Amino acid sequence: MLRSFSTANEVRDIDRFRQALGEEKVSAYGVSYGAYVGAVYAQQYPRHTDRWVLDSSGDPDPRRVERAWLANMARGAEDRFPDFAAWAADPARDAEGLRLARRPEDVRPLFLFLTAELDRAPKESTTPGVPLTGNRLRQAMYNSLYDDAVFPRLARLMREAMTPEATPVLPSDLAGPMSDEDAAVTMTVICNDVCFPRSVAAYERAVAVDRARHPLTAGLPANIFPCAFWKDSPVDKPTRITDRGPSNVLMIQNRRDPSTPYTGALKMRQAHGDRARLVTVERGGHSVYLGTGNACGNRAVTEFLTTGKRPEQDISC
Repeated sequence: MLRSFSTANEVRDIDRFRQALGEEKVSAYGVSYGAYVGAVYAQQYPRHTDRWVLDSSGDPDPRRVERAWLANMARGAEDRFPDFAAWAADPARDAEGLRLARRPEDVRPLFLFLTAELDRAPKESTTPGVPLTGNRLRQAMYNSLYDDAVFPRLARLMREAMTPEATPVLPSDLAGPMSDEDAAVTMTVICNDVCFPRSVAAYERAVAVDRARHPLTAGLPANIFPCAFWKDSPVDKPTRITDRGPSNVLMIQNRRDPSTPYTGALKMRQAHGDRARLVTVERGGHSVYLGTGNACGNRAVTEFLTTGKRPEQDISC
């Protein structure tokens, strides 16, 4: 069963659904990894696509796909962290007890100091046997960058880390491992889609380089995955996204996305050529349509899905 989880098979499944519904063409909205699935479907079955929306896209380079997405998370965190820093230094945080610094530029050094201290001496948390380590704080930071609404959780954890008498309360996603089912589904698609390096030494070198280049995530996105020991991957050769096909794709992307950085989305846009238009939303976070309150971006996507009308060229909101 594990060998069957792949992007190529998901795309085949979508077309089976289309056939079962008796539809000649389908419209779709795909977000994050789903945007890549949507792009591959439109490439493989162009005559069966009607209105196609890709929200928060990654780099479609067929040589790397998920490997590049994982590595790009470090760049995404660097792009997005200043939004948290500005929030955490805002005087409005005083009333909440969550103001971490007087100036936004002081929040990053504080975070790097705390993670280094926790690397050296983890702090006991309210979860028995699961201390707050430097890496757990880094993971909490990364998870919080997806949505402004999660900023308070990170600020509270940093406050607890820096207060001697406080005992950190770990968020549920850090207090224990993923379920076997979630881990299996996540890992198998990644491992089935593209070959990963086999050399442990190569990962050690990559982590060292990434840690120096992107200290916020400290090598985490470059670290070893189960895919290094996966047999016979990929199941199918990754699809190359091209400019061949109908011009019926609308992309929407946050400028400061921690998971699918804007640089990767631009490569997806370039690969589509005149098949696509890109709506850039000038904010941070992951996923855009109907989730950020950006009326301009929401309007562009809704108009396209309901009427088929797309912006004549790429726009910014």
